[in-house]
Amino acid sequence: MRKRTKAREFVLQMLYQVDITREPWQEILRNFWENSELQDESKELRDFSAELFEGVVGQMGQIDEKISKYAANWQLERMAFVDRNIMRLGCYELLFRQDIPPKVAINEAVELAKKYSGLESGKFVNAILDQVKIEKEK
Repeated sequence: MRKRTKAREFVLQMLYQVDITREPWQEILRNFWENSELQDESKELRDFSAELFEGVVGQMGQIDEKISKYAANWQLERMAFVDRNIMRLGCYELLFRQDIPPKVAINEAVELAKKYSGLESGKFVNAILDQVKIEKEK
């Protein structure tokens, strides 16, 4: 698995933990790497994961507004935790990371949805993120 793909999986896990536990994100980030299985991960992977996680959390309000705008007939708080957090990560990459091509951000999010969520989640995530991309390009 590519390092950045693996980093995105870690970010998804941390965002999910924020949603479920409501613990401060700084504590979740700090504690995440103490898991014995993750202690050997490279500094590069850990740093990229932390950048994405902190970015998503820091822009959560603006990101949630965008997702809500395009998720017709879906309230953000009623979406599956996994889907919501995959879209948050993808949205962050689309809106705030110039170093990540939009196509890559969307494809990575869709693959996460296919791997960690329901059968239709990939299509749902793709549709929302594609609308965010289109709006940004205007």
